[in-house]
Amino acid sequence: MQASSSEFQPADGILVVKSEHRLYLLRDGKPFKAYRISLGLDAQGPKYREGDFRTPEGHYVIDGRNVHSEYYLSLHVSYPSNVDRQRAKALGVDPGGAIMIHGLPNTPRRSSSYYLSNDWTNGCIALSNDDMLELWLLTRTDTPIEIRP
Repeated sequence: MQASSSEFQPADGILVVKSEHRLYLLRDGKPFKAYRISLGLDAQGPKYREGDFRTPEGHYVIDGRNVHSEYYLSLHVSYPSNVDRQRAKALGVDPGGAIMIHGLPNTPRRSSSYYLSNDWTNGCIALSNDDMLELWLLTRTDTPIEIRP
């Protein structure tokens, strides 16, 4: 069976639904792939400050790619946005940064099953390594990403 060329077309958007623990790749506004994800240790609610272990919520873009990450591949999310900075300033806190979509740690401290079934990041979005490779291949820098509660 031959693969269709549309299987290799990059996504034109990413949607993360934190309450579902799902990341969706979008093409023409419709999901064509879905992945199970792990989030920050304190997954409920938006990110307010550095060190709160929360995954941000809002509209961002993928603005960097790193093959030399501490994790299996990583895509940098453009957090903090101007809205995030203003909120943090009003609270008198640092909004933090370095929010990534990545695979499992290159030097794991726990079993793979732990990483795949629990929220464990400092605020990033994590996938299995196989899923991360597919996501890496199906996204480009400047791909928009929306992260919903």
